[in-house]
This record gives sequence, structure tokens and C-alpha cells, in this order.
Amino acid sequence: MQIIETNQAPAAIGPYSQAIQVGPFLYTSGQIPLTVDGELVTGGVEQQAAQVFKNLDAVLQAAGVSRNQVVKATIFMTDLGAFATVNEQFAAFFGSHKPARSTVQVAALPRGAEVEIELVAYCGN
Repeated sequence: MQIIETNQAPAAIGPYSQAIQVGPFLYTSGQIPLTVDGELVTGGVEQQAAQVFKNLDAVLQAAGVSRNQVVKATIFMTDLGAFATVNEQFAAFFGSHKPARSTVQVAALPRGAEVEIELVAYCGN
């Protein structure tokens, strides 16, 4: 088991790691739209989703993993009415790669975020 940490993504806001690699799998913690300095991105769900994907990309890079190795994404949103907007950001991030995905509406997210995303990647051959 290897803990993955990077200063290119916001530090964990609780007692957890940014990601853990176990065998051939990488599990990221959920990322919310915080800047590296820990400030919540404002301006709406589009800007928040873009920041979340920026954070996830930094964590993946720290682990030496590409976006194309992501096998599962879980998206938590406070308003599924914004699903299409987050879906556009998802498609832009992954391009032609299409990992499995679940999207869940939740009552609230930490720091008042509108979106949180976690990933699972396969790091084997």
C-alpha cells in the first residue's frame, strides 16, 4: 500500500489521504473544488467541476497514472439539475475514454461545494 500526496492539489481537509495505491489499483479521495491554497472556487458548478478535475489530474499525475487508466468515477452533486454541465466537464476531461460512472445527488458537500468526484484507476498492465 502506498499513500499518494501532492502539493499540486489541495491538502486533505480531514484525516485521510489524497489517494492510496493498493496493488494495481489507485483510489482517490473525493475532490471538491478547492484551490491549492484551500479556497473554495465560486462562480457556479461549471467552474467548480473544472477545479475538481484539475485537482484529480494532479493526484493522478503524482501517482504516475493517466486519465485513460481510470476505470470508475463517482460524482456527488447537490443539484442533479446541473448534471449536463458536469457531464460536459467530464467529457472534456476524459475525451474518448469512458470509465464506468455513478452520479448521486446529495443533500450537502463539505465547504458548501456543489460537486465532489472520486476516481478508481487500474495501474497494472
